[in-house]
Amino acid sequence: MSVQRKVVEALMKPEAYEEQPGKIEMTQTHISFVFLTSKFVYKVKKAVDLGFLDFTTLEKRQFFCKKELELNKRLCRGMYLEVVPINRSNMIKIKGEGETVEYAVKMKRMPQEKMMNKLLEENKVDNELVDRIAKIIAGFHSKAETNKRISEFGSLVIIETNWKENFEQTWRFVGRTISLKDFKLVRERVDDFIKRTASFFQKRAEEGRIRDCHGDIHSGNIFVADRIYIFDAIEFNERFRYSDVASDIAFLAMDLDFKGRTDLSNFLVKRYVKYSGDRELTKILPFYKCYRAYVRGKVANFKLEDPDVSGEEKKVMMKEAKTYFKLASTYAKTF
Repeated sequence: MSVQRKVVEALMKPEAYEEQPGKIEMTQTHISFVFLTSKFVYKVKKAVDLGFLDFTTLEKRQFFCKKELELNKRLCRGMYLEVVPINRSNMIKIKGEGETVEYAVKMKRMPQEKMMNKLLEENKVDNELVDRIAKIIAGFHSKAETNKRISEFGSLVIIETNWKENFEQTWRFVGRTISLKDFKLVRERVDDFIKRTASFFQKRAEEGRIRDCHGDIHSGNIFVADRIYIFDAIEFNERFRYSDVASDIAFLAMDLDFKGRTDLSNFLVKRYVKYSGDRELTKILPFYKCYRAYVRGKVANFKLEDPDVSGEEKKVMMKEAKTYFKLASTYAKTF
């Protein structure tokens, strides 16, 4: 049994924690094990190399835990607490004795029912909330770092690299979660759009629209509690975080479309444009919505190959992947 597997087993037991954890629940993404206790959340990075991220060594996992803590303090003041070591002597324990065998990001636990995706399901998201979120994101983008190096991530070379990676990593799913027809359609439309609008991409970079963004803004990463927390910024790959601000806002807009709330999606974009003054964003938004939908389809595919994911969850992921890829092809037809 791998050391990480032993850590996962240990963290399901109360004695592994500094405090009384109460009921322990474990959920997982394609890159993390997440342990929920009564007051805190502990996030352990999976020892995986997916090409676009590499968490295979303990040193790398420690580095990216620290990076995650630092980046998320920008939009989540008070939620992200510290990076904790997980040690092993006669037992495996957080901040225990003996050698450090793993690291976790420790966060304050937020009420799950206050997650925006849950609120959407309950029809509790209105224009007023979307307006607040648009204002927060526009303010965040206006202060987000940009410089010559960051601006290069908005270049055609990087944009083409991102799409090439997408197509290479999803080719094996053609016929399973995406049809050959849709795969070709998206690829052809994307290539054509990039060629036609090369000067516009350049203009966006010159105007300082490429910034150190969040990289993963969707309704599953937003808590509406005592205030709005937009969490889980991408720490593992600068290429996914350094992007056009249009790509950042396109993710949440796409997510709202995916959930059947195109009305809220359109309102979000309208308010973001008002607060940011970025009137040209709409020219490139369908392109980035397509990119975001395609990436979500790809991530759902990765879960289909994850041995830690249950058969029941894989059925959900299969359906999700198909829906995201279909949405991506719908966007592709508009540009």
